[in-house]
Amino acid sequence: MDRTLKGVAYVSVWVLLWGTAASIADAVLLERGAYATGTAGQAVTFASYGLAAVVLAVRLAGRFLKPEA
Repeated sequence: MDRTLKGVAYVSVWVLLWGTAASIADAVLLERGAYATGTAGQAVTFASYGLAAVVLAVRLAGRFLKPEA
C-alpha cells in the first residue's frame, strides 16, 4: 500500500475510534445527568478523549506506518 494512503487510513481510523468512544462516554454521562448538552463538561469529555487518541496514535504509529521491506 502507498505510504501516503496508509497514513491517511491510519489517521482516519483513529478519528473514527475517537469519535465513537467519546460519543459513547458522552451518551452515558448525559444519561446520568453528569452535565447538560452544550456545556463545558461535554467539551472536556470530547477533548480528553481526543488527547488520549492522539497519544495512543503517536505511540502506535511505528508499528503500523513503518516502511515495507
